[in-house]
Amino acid sequence: MKRSEFALAVEQEFGPGYGEVVVNDVVLVGLGNRTAREALAAGAAPRDVWFALCEATDVPEARRHGVGRPDPGERASR
Repeated sequence: MKRSEFALAVEQEFGPGYGEVVVNDVVLVGLGNRTAREALAAGAAPRDVWFALCEATDVPEARRHGVGRPDPGERASR
């Protein structure tokens, strides 16, 4: 997962406004008690951050895989 795919996945799951709040405020215990933004800045893989964020926010398993990719023929917005 690329960072642009992470950003798209967050936006698709949480919405553009609340997604920013989740990335900036939810502490991810499994990633050293850092927020998603801090974990990414420290070099954590976007995929690992995505799964930790999903775990922390109770995103159903069915919506954790394959997200963040633009529809075929579309470019990612980030």
